[in-house]
Order: sequence, then structure tokens, then C-alpha cells
Amino acid sequence: MDKHTDLKTAILKDKIKRVQQEDGYIYITGPIKLPVNLDGRTVMFNWYSWLKDDGLEPLSDEALIESLSSRQLADHQQSSVLVYGDFEHADEALIRMHSICHTGDIFGSKRCDCGFQLKQSMRMIEDNGAGALFYLANHEGRGIGLFTKAMAYILQENGYDTVEANEALGFEDDTRQYEEAIAVLQTLRTKPVRLITNNPKKTDAISHAGLSLSGRIPLWGDVSEFNEKYLQTKINRSGHMKADQEVRTIATS
Repeated sequence: MDKHTDLKTAILKDKIKRVQQEDGYIYITGPIKLPVNLDGRTVMFNWYSWLKDDGLEPLSDEALIESLSSRQLADHQQSSVLVYGDFEHADEALIRMHSICHTGDIFGSKRCDCGFQLKQSMRMIEDNGAGALFYLANHEGRGIGLFTKAMAYILQENGYDTVEANEALGFEDDTRQYEEAIAVLQTLRTKPVRLITNNPKKTDAISHAGLSLSGRIPLWGDVSEFNEKYLQTKINRSGHMKADQEVRTIATS
């Protein structure tokens, strides 16, 4: 092992954590300081990313690092988590399990509310003083992928709602899984968390994993003519919850 290999391993070794699962290991790297532009202000977060490996034996630091160049990871997105404040120890912490949305998060599409939810949850986490935003890369289009989501959008432009479009293409309404994100959450914090969501499937996933939820915070907003049907479908067909104080219909907002 040359001195450069020794040096990089020494630098990275304390930044690698392992989480054992039944079908392999999750490797978490971080924290990395990430100054984020939030509403024109620089807010300092800590960033982690993770990688799932199907090997039943844990890789050493050296083996993991040396394997990276042959994995072609750029062809497959990896998930990550953005942490604010003393997430491990704070008595009160918010979390958001945010599904990647190429069109909403990157382009600012108003066909959905994803871009709004991404930024608003970051604001809520900062205001709370501690929290974490999990950015889940394999959740595009509720788990159907970007190319299929584009096809679903075409169907929606021809009268299908979100659920109908996904089902017409051979998928269930929602195929997203949260096991990896929950395993990472359990590594970063053991105290109860409050979940920012309108989706009961997310609260159920966390509860079934044995984590303690101290509450749920709804997150609705950025309603417009472009996403009105999409949001109503979330409520009427996908089981998303609305807060009591938000009883007014979306159509009148």
C-alpha cells in the first residue's frame, strides 16, 4: 500500500459507518459540511450519503474505497441525508423523508408540490433547531422511475389521474420503500422524531420499524391550477392526510 493510499484511507476511515441488514450492508459516509443557500441566506448543514451493498460480509475501509471506481455509481443515483443542528442529542427533532422529484426539485415544476415541500421542510428544520431531510433517490414517480414518469405525465395530459397513469403502465400507485432510510436514521438518532409528511405510509413505516414518533406535521402549499388535480388525487385516492385546520378544499384556495 503506497503512501497516497494510506493517506486517503486515514482521512476517510472515520467518515464511514456500516449498518448491517439481512441482505447486505449499508455504508454511510459523512458528515460533510454543506453550506446551503436557503432564501438568500447561507445555512450550514451536515451532509451524509449512503450506499447499499449486497455482500454478506462487511468490506474493510480499503476494500470499499478501492471498489468505487468499478461500481459505475454515476449510473445509479444514491440517497443522502441533510442534517441540521445537534440531531443526535436534541430533545426535539424534525425529519422529512423526501422522494426525489427531478421535475419539481430541479426545474421547479408546478405540476406537483415537491419542490415547495423540499424547501419548506428545510426551513422548518432550521427553525426547529435540529432535524434531518432524507433525500431518497430511488423514489422518482413514487418508485416508477423518471422515464416511466414522463410517460405517466403524457397519460395525465390525456385525462388520467396520477394513480390511473401509474397503474395503466403496470405499476402500483406507490412502490416506495423506506427501510434503508430508516436504518440510516436509527444510526444517526435514537430519540423520538417528528415527521413532516401528509402520507400515512411514511408514519406507518417508521412506527413498524420500532422508532418512536413524537408527532406529525402536515406540509401543504403552493397550490395552483397546475397541480390541483394532483393534490386532490393524493387525498382522495392515495390516502394522504389533511390537517383539521386545512379543511377548505384545494379548488377554492
